[in-house]
Amino acid sequence: MKKSLGAKTLLYPTPVLIVGTYDKTGKPNVMTVAWGGICCSVPPCVSISVREATYTYSSLMEQKAFTISIPSEEYVKQADFIGIASGKDTDKFVATGLTPVKSDVVNAPYVGEFPLVLECKVIHTHKIGLHTQFIGEILDIKADEAVVGQRGPEIEKIKPFLWAPDSSQGYYGFGQHLGKAFSIGKDLK
Repeated sequence: MKKSLGAKTLLYPTPVLIVGTYDKTGKPNVMTVAWGGICCSVPPCVSISVREATYTYSSLMEQKAFTISIPSEEYVKQADFIGIASGKDTDKFVATGLTPVKSDVVNAPYVGEFPLVLECKVIHTHKIGLHTQFIGEILDIKADEAVVGQRGPEIEKIKPFLWAPDSSQGYYGFGQHLGKAFSIGKDLK
């Protein structure tokens, strides 16, 4: 029997996405976002949800551009800091020792040390209660050569991590490979 837990912001897996923007003065800033993911295949799009109270919100509205840098496990401490400090009073790049890199595709910075980057232009915004959802068309993806295999980026090399929005509030790495998608279930047809 299942136990009712009520309406909560609980979904697994919850990604750790580092969103990069420039503020109105051109200062690079990043924030950690967990409410996000792919939302369309054609055109390729990603959605992120951001509270209006954040420093990044106004930058998203003004610049209409952002990047998503995917940190590897070795940067969990920096990703956490990026999520708890405000760009209003902290230069998060200086504080973490990370490098802002200007995208050559959109007017937004990304984190040079993180192995995978999505460069996006905002094509839609939707106010949803406390958050505004920003839909970004992915114009380019950049990956460190060290994480790219024959078919593109490899999750085992990127080593992204997840956040658990449950009572643990913990970060977790990925587990073992379970099977090939669009293949492992074919024998059930």
